[in-house]
Amino acid sequence: MKPPKKSKEVQNDSDSLKGWQQIAAFLGQPISVAQRWADTEMPVERRVYSSRGELNRWLGRESAGEPVHIATESTDLAADLRRGLSYVRKHSPVRKKRAA
Repeated sequence: MKPPKKSKEVQNDSDSLKGWQQIAAFLGQPISVAQRWADTEMPVERRVYSSRGELNRWLGRESAGEPVHIATESTDLAADLRRGLSYVRKHSPVRKKRAA
């Protein structure tokens, strides 16, 4: 007898985030913020489970197209800041210089 096939919805264990503490840590937010976001259709299952991939897709939708990056211990924050500032400069209205 063959074992039952796993559905596509099942994520591998390294992608799984179990519990509010792990989800909040991945998002870089307090647990209360992660719980509040869950009320706005953030992809968490009733048993408080999500995956990095699902949360990244959700963040992309919620950010209205603006780049989103989750900082980790190995993240180069200076490079991320430069990238973010570059994005803002490209997408903000042109400011006129003040006359002195």
